[in-house]
Amino acid sequence: MDIEARPPQTTHQYVLEQLRRAILTGKLAPGSPIRQDALAEQLGVSRVPLREALKILEGEGQVVYRARRGYIVAELAFEDFLEVYRIRQILEEEAARKAVSRITDEEIVRLEEAHAEVVAAGQAGEITAMAVANRRFHFTLFETAGMPRIRRFLSILWDATDVYRSLYYSEVVNRERVDHEHRGIIDAVRDRDADRLVRLLDEHRAGTVATFREFMAERET
Repeated sequence: MDIEARPPQTTHQYVLEQLRRAILTGKLAPGSPIRQDALAEQLGVSRVPLREALKILEGEGQVVYRARRGYIVAELAFEDFLEVYRIRQILEEEAARKAVSRITDEEIVRLEEAHAEVVAAGQAGEITAMAVANRRFHFTLFETAGMPRIRRFLSILWDATDVYRSLYYSEVVNRERVDHEHRGIIDAVRDRDADRLVRLLDEHRAGTVATFREFMAERET
């Protein structure tokens, strides 16, 4: 696992950030064991902040604890992945339709700024930064709906599939596709066209589902 220079933050925040980065980039792959002693040594910390970070990630569904095996990176069956995305579809449509009726010009500017960060990170091949900016882009939209419970549920669903997001962003063609699809989403929001926005969000999710389907097919063969 590649370790970045330690920033000025608490030990707990540092460890949590490094684990998130390793999971998101695939350095800690789905199903792989998390060897706490080795990780603590790599990070230059005790096992206490490491255990605290793992508990947070367990609550988010990104790691799971197995008796006699310890923590492993969570992995989803394709059916589970589809279920998560189906629930996302339902909740995101509700949030998107409400957001279109409420969003302000200033919030659209923030949406555009988040997209610019997505593009810059994608062009630089910074998968983690791209994923963070992509999440900011989508949740900037969802938060304007003013529906905090839906926003909270969506956050949990996004957490559950973060481990697979690097599969999608690792391909240049997919990073370019994200740029194109985000631009369409912004245009639909700017036009206050709820039906077009919902359709574009559906198509946007479908790309990730197709990539994961191919990944699972390769694993089975």
